[in-house]
Amino acid sequence: MPLVSDPDPFGENPFKGMPIFSDLARMLQQQGPIAWDAARQMAHSIATGGEGTQPNVDPMERIRLEQLVRVAELHVAATTGLSTSVNGRPVNVVPVTRTQWVSATLDAYRPLFERLAASLHPTSPGNAVAAEEPDVGADPSVAWLNSLMQAMAPVMLGMTAGSMVGHLSTRSFGQYDLPVPRPMSNDLLVAVSNLDEFGGGWSLDADDLRLWVCLHEVSHHAVLGVPHVRRRLEELIQEYVSSFRADGGSLESHFAELDPSSFESMSGIQQLFSDPEVLLGAVRSPAQDELLPRLEALVLALVGYVDHVMDRIGGSLISSYGMVTEAMRRRRVEAGEADRFVAKLIGIDLTQERYDRGSAFVDGIVDRAGPDALGRLWADERDLPTPAEIDAPGLWLARIDLPPS
Repeated sequence: MPLVSDPDPFGENPFKGMPIFSDLARMLQQQGPIAWDAARQMAHSIATGGEGTQPNVDPMERIRLEQLVRVAELHVAATTGLSTSVNGRPVNVVPVTRTQWVSATLDAYRPLFERLAASLHPTSPGNAVAAEEPDVGADPSVAWLNSLMQAMAPVMLGMTAGSMVGHLSTRSFGQYDLPVPRPMSNDLLVAVSNLDEFGGGWSLDADDLRLWVCLHEVSHHAVLGVPHVRRRLEELIQEYVSSFRADGGSLESHFAELDPSSFESMSGIQQLFSDPEVLLGAVRSPAQDELLPRLEALVLALVGYVDHVMDRIGGSLISSYGMVTEAMRRRRVEAGEADRFVAKLIGIDLTQERYDRGSAFVDGIVDRAGPDALGRLWADERDLPTPAEIDAPGLWLARIDLPPS
């Protein structure tokens, strides 16, 4: 990465006597509000456990998964009535390593992270709002801290993004573990090593597990391929991420407690930057409190619907469906802090209680009006459920004029 020509780009060097910070400041390059090189390095390091490389996926895996996804496509289309393709061609399963999953996911989530950067650090390099002139009468220590925070914001957010995506890569099976729309494509990523590790730990049949994941991914892909569903979910997530407001006092207090002399190596600074709760210093705003019920309503309807579709298909298609499903649902409850933080960041914190609410909503519709009524969920943007209707499916049926069966 090119070094900046000015050895003291912030005026009197606020990093004097702090070699690690000084080196990082010199390395900063205008990449916008986030240092994406730092993000990728951090994510790849976590994905590989620091080993740097991973063996390529066995070419036979693609053939194996292609056969299973064709079965999944056929059954999902027949059960839901939805297209499983965004361009008329069959879905393409792409078996990937963790590092490949990281690269694709950082690219897919880049707009969300950049919206976050703009909301938390509107004065950081690359953002539209110009930085304010420093207060010449301010306490020198406060001015130093402000200079440090502004200078390091792109690297901080880059390493935070990399840390989150890196940790997700060690657990994710496909690309819809979190139901976040990705760029329109018929490619579905499957992280084979994670499947093998999980299946071995639970003594699950490898083909049954792969078919379960194919059903899960294709079902999400079909619903998120409905244009108005995808558009509404993207708008809600983007608005939520854009509405974070940084708690400057909290963030300053964390930095004020640091002992710069203790950071003798890059590993020390990476450990600090991998703690997103510290680095983002983010607090939910009143705007997010108002928005969250609408976002949750759509997400809970989506995950409840997918669980229902899989239960209808899986029992007759996968011999060990009950065993695989139980293992998967326990895995949800055991999600790590990194998973939880990413989910909170985008407003999709899928605890078991929220999955249960989504399932209860869908079951309530089926009990009152039969399974065919579920087709109305995605028929028109006006038919998407409201927050009140998620906990009272009868209200949804009444609003769309669908009588009980």
